[in-house]
Amino acid sequence: MKIRTTFYCVLSLSFILLSCKENSSSTNKSKELPRIAIAGIGIESSTFSPAQTHEEAFHARLGDSIFARYPFFAEGTDIRKRADWVPTLLGKSLPGGIVTREAYESMVAKTLKMLKEKGPYDGLFFDLHGAMSVVGIEDAEGDFITRIREVLGTEVLISTSMDLHGNVSKTLAEHSDLITCYRMAPHEDALESKARAITNLLDRLESGKGKPKYKAWIPVPILLPGEKTSTRIEPGKSLYAKIPVVENQEGVIDAAIWIGYAWADEPRNHAVVMVTGDDKDQVTTGAEELANAFWDVRNEFEFVAPVATLEESLKMALASKEKPFIISDMGDNPTAGGAGDVTWTLEKLLDRAEFKTENGPSLIYASIPGPDLIEEALKVGVGGKVSALAGAQVDDRFAPPLKLEGTITAIKKGDRDAEVEVVVQIGSISVIVTKKRKPYHQEADFTDLNLNPREANILVVKIGYLVPELYDMRKGWIMALTPGGVDQDLERLGYQHIKRPMFPLDADMEDPDLSAQLISASNELKQVR
Repeated sequence: MKIRTTFYCVLSLSFILLSCKENSSSTNKSKELPRIAIAGIGIESSTFSPAQTHEEAFHARLGDSIFARYPFFAEGTDIRKRADWVPTLLGKSLPGGIVTREAYESMVAKTLKMLKEKGPYDGLFFDLHGAMSVVGIEDAEGDFITRIREVLGTEVLISTSMDLHGNVSKTLAEHSDLITCYRMAPHEDALESKARAITNLLDRLESGKGKPKYKAWIPVPILLPGEKTSTRIEPGKSLYAKIPVVENQEGVIDAAIWIGYAWADEPRNHAVVMVTGDDKDQVTTGAEELANAFWDVRNEFEFVAPVATLEESLKMALASKEKPFIISDMGDNPTAGGAGDVTWTLEKLLDRAEFKTENGPSLIYASIPGPDLIEEALKVGVGGKVSALAGAQVDDRFAPPLKLEGTITAIKKGDRDAEVEVVVQIGSISVIVTKKRKPYHQEADFTDLNLNPREANILVVKIGYLVPELYDMRKGWIMALTPGGVDQDLERLGYQHIKRPMFPLDADMEDPDLSAQLISASNELKQVR
């Protein structure tokens, strides 16, 4: 009996010691997880639009609410389990006008405060767009990352994720240890690209390799709009297909091509190629191959769809036997930074005899901001008549505010961007009027307003190249060369500050030097600022 008792005591003690060892191992494993902060401010902002963007447009998320933006951060996912994540501030705005200094400073101050309070860190996932312009600041993302470095120090690894229509200044390249961007336009790989930026960061931290030994940066003097550089068609399709070939080389971490943002006037607005890795020859050779491939096809870029004047576009749409025929009202495209309230196109449509009666060709126009009309619509309700001004409160350079007189056929409240949406029937045109500007991308944007875009003869949207859902819906499509803050005619924008020569503005320029420039690591810079 005594022997048996002693046996059980020894056995119990063994289990206790094993359990303690496992708990200790688990605790040590938990402590070994890297601490990674999350931060970012993203917007595409046109300096050729009179609009300004304020802080509320960014709908900034703070702390753990940031996780909801990323499916790969859901509880139990591999990425979530591989680090101790410290989310701070993430602000994402619809494209628009230049950001006010007050809005920028407020969001930066909040970010820096949270980073100071929650540190220290091993890494930072820096989620940007890359085309943010701010009043009084020439390189907003470069300024932002520099100020973050002042808080984090130069040893912390920063992995920057960007839109391919962003701009990579030398400053941003220096302070980003890892950097990548989307490889598709339209951006169907946005989440995939962000996950790649995070996985690259985790791999470097877990392996102990840390900062890449080499970062090759090549500014390419090309400035083209997204409507000419879609990866759906050539030469963009084949150009971007070269990236994985370079990336898969031994000693290369990532390779990326930035088209850049055409509707801001700053020295950083141009294309860029970057390759990062530990093999100097592979990194520099890969970057130069991509940069030269880009330059070699510069004359082959064309609009992703046929383009025409509005008059010619309407002629084609009215002659079409299938529906819907989609017309892109490009010049005031809010998804590229337009004010979204230019009335020029809508004025032309309402003047046409074909649409004067309800029996005319059905046309949906999306959309025009009109807070005064919204107020009247809410008073009279669905079925009521309204007569109120809409549009041109921000950008009246091309046409004045329009008096819209018609019947309210739908009212919807609660949209994050528009706040309130109404449909005004004027003849055979259904005009979507919003309290605040909103781009219309999805079929549900229309069906929620009792509109059937598939059955409309003509669908006019303030957009450039069509996002996938509209693209799949189209039976005909033309991009109309209309005026606005994101005018496709770059010649008439009047650049003053971009670097020249620049293709296609200087079409006969000599071939540039596209040799790889090796960028210093952040901890090798003489000073942070």
